[in-house]
Amino acid sequence: MHLSINSRHPIPDSVKRLWDHWNIRSAILASLFLQVFLILFASWRKRTSHKLAIFLIWLGYLLADAVASFAIGHISTRQRTADSKYEDNNELLAFWAPFLLVHLGGPDTITAFALEDNELWLRHMLTFATQGFATLYVLILNLSTGEVWIPTVLLFIVGAIKYFERTYSLYRASMDQFRDSMLEDPDPGPNYAKLMDEYDSKIEANIPTEIRIVEEPDKQMQASALHKQPRKLEDEQMQASARDKQTTKQEDEQMQARALEKQPRKLDDLEVVQKAYYYFNIFKGLIVDLIFSFKDRNDSRNFFLRINAGDALKVIEVELNFMYEVLYTKAVVVHSIRGYVGYVSRLLSFTLVLVALALFRFHVKKDKFLRIDVKLTYVLLLGSICIDTIAFFRAIFSDWAVADLKKSEKQPDSCWKSCTAFFSAWKVPLFKVKRAIFKLMGSCRWSKSVKGYNLMRYCVNRPKSWIGISKEKVLVLLGLKDFVDGIFHVSNKKFTDELWEVIFDELQKKSVIADDPEDAKTICSARGNWAVLQDNDWDNKVRDELMPYVVNVTYDESLLLWHIATDLLYHDNSDQEHDVAKERGKLLSDYMMYLLIMQPTMMAAVAGIGKIRFRDTCAEAERFLKRRVLGSNKEQEACKNIFDVNTKVAPVDVKRDRSKSVLFDASKLAKLLRGQKKKWELLSKVWVELLSYAAGHCRAYAHAQQVSKGGELITFVWLLMAHLGLADQFQINKGHARAKLIVGK
Repeated sequence: MHLSINSRHPIPDSVKRLWDHWNIRSAILASLFLQVFLILFASWRKRTSHKLAIFLIWLGYLLADAVASFAIGHISTRQRTADSKYEDNNELLAFWAPFLLVHLGGPDTITAFALEDNELWLRHMLTFATQGFATLYVLILNLSTGEVWIPTVLLFIVGAIKYFERTYSLYRASMDQFRDSMLEDPDPGPNYAKLMDEYDSKIEANIPTEIRIVEEPDKQMQASALHKQPRKLEDEQMQASARDKQTTKQEDEQMQARALEKQPRKLDDLEVVQKAYYYFNIFKGLIVDLIFSFKDRNDSRNFFLRINAGDALKVIEVELNFMYEVLYTKAVVVHSIRGYVGYVSRLLSFTLVLVALALFRFHVKKDKFLRIDVKLTYVLLLGSICIDTIAFFRAIFSDWAVADLKKSEKQPDSCWKSCTAFFSAWKVPLFKVKRAIFKLMGSCRWSKSVKGYNLMRYCVNRPKSWIGISKEKVLVLLGLKDFVDGIFHVSNKKFTDELWEVIFDELQKKSVIADDPEDAKTICSARGNWAVLQDNDWDNKVRDELMPYVVNVTYDESLLLWHIATDLLYHDNSDQEHDVAKERGKLLSDYMMYLLIMQPTMMAAVAGIGKIRFRDTCAEAERFLKRRVLGSNKEQEACKNIFDVNTKVAPVDVKRDRSKSVLFDASKLAKLLRGQKKKWELLSKVWVELLSYAAGHCRAYAHAQQVSKGGELITFVWLLMAHLGLADQFQINKGHARAKLIVGK
């Protein structure tokens, strides 16, 4: 028995004809739309952490390459298959191919979506070669026919320039090349062998000789300058207090007063950008874990000790913006050390597109082409001109423009210096226009938000099950748990200047004490114990009871303990305090829990078994609350029930090491703090210390990833600590020395 097979094709012929007629045209229009979308909105990802916005940019980034490659492939295979009535339409197909090469080069606003894309620069180079060859093949087929070949060649040159710029930007932003670009020439140091040969010859000749080591003058001058700084506390008192970590309140007030005295005037916008660019060129080595000299440390430390919190925030904002643009855009091409090459290439590309438009408009006879194709060609030409114009104005209004003009002032007289001198006269008006545009659009350089994740809120609002099936297990199997938690369990609060001032003041105090990198390491290793010891208003017994919660526990355990304790105290009805420190402590507590649970990559170095402790603590809280009836205010009533449990016997004595839960240990900590004056001030300081500890131990690579996702407060703290000399990268605490051969008489 033979089965009859339906001979009809599953896709109707009318649909096939429609697809064959419009597939290339629709792909080209889609490619142009994606280019416009990316140049207008790709930079939004540095100022928003909204998942939908980042997803759309990611989708546009991937589709832009896919659609352009698809269209080039179809054009190359359709050169001899056009409708006989419009056989000359092959010329326009050949003319469209270089536009797609231009689109593959991408806009200036995005070259890489993630840092990992930069490591694939070799793959992009191969794609450049294959797509360039396909475009060249189409061009050669039509080189000797028709009137469109000249503008086609011009557009091919533009496409080659654009794609090369993208590939080169990816290459320069790859970690190995990024590190190599900052390495100085090898320094063999003084000629040791020659010195010792001379020494041996003198000794053999019985001439009294000795080798004397003399420090370089600039090291001595640096030490003298530091000694004369008005911000430093009294010598031996300060060093002793740093070692013992028992600074008194009076010493703190003196230190703060001396650190802030003789402040210079407030920085204007131009000075902010220039300072940010200067320190960016020094501290960009943090990304690849390079070390810095004592000169770099002292210069940066002195500057950030003499400015206020607001100016420090502005400088770091611009500095991180430079970092973002070097790693994720074509800034390395447009605004490189030889920045005029980037400007010239853009001027050349813009000119070639204009010439191609003029040739197509006045030289090419368009009667033989489809009318819709002629209109599409004009759209492509005008679209390219608009994209280049937008890129030009973005470059003018960028922070790099001021830095480039500043660099040109130090160059010797040249034609380029004369040109930039003309534009430098306009830099102040340009900055005023830029500030007005930023204010009108509500734009900024990062998201200015602080996310939060609360354990108690998660426990009382956690999805239970669907008809007996655990919702959480279903989400884990689908790989959507973190995505759903990010929507339903992560809060998003506005970053405030008051919060930054508190963080800045605390780190500034520590920087004043940390005279050298070794002291800085000791101070930065504190995980709350510094804050506890500093407060002399508290009874010594209470302080001794608090110390185990920051010293005798791992970092992730300490984080959970203080987070739950902060939550219990925040919802405590007996606490009538409603000061700023209370809200600040709650905000930082939720933020640190967000980093621990939702940003495991950033916290990898300090998280330990944080997620296991979190899950065990949640399980114990849910089991405990399951037997309680909670009203409308679930969080507050849950905290009250946990607070009421008798914790006279230490939970660890009952549970041993079977469970990693810290729920009732945190309740015991909260009871120690309950009723104490200034407890919220202490909690704020503890959270700043826990935040700075995490910032200093987070991988620099993870910080670099976050600048393209709206930015994180911890990244700002990390860079501020580096500027204040509170980082591990400052390992050179001695200057150069000269060995002198002293010959006796």
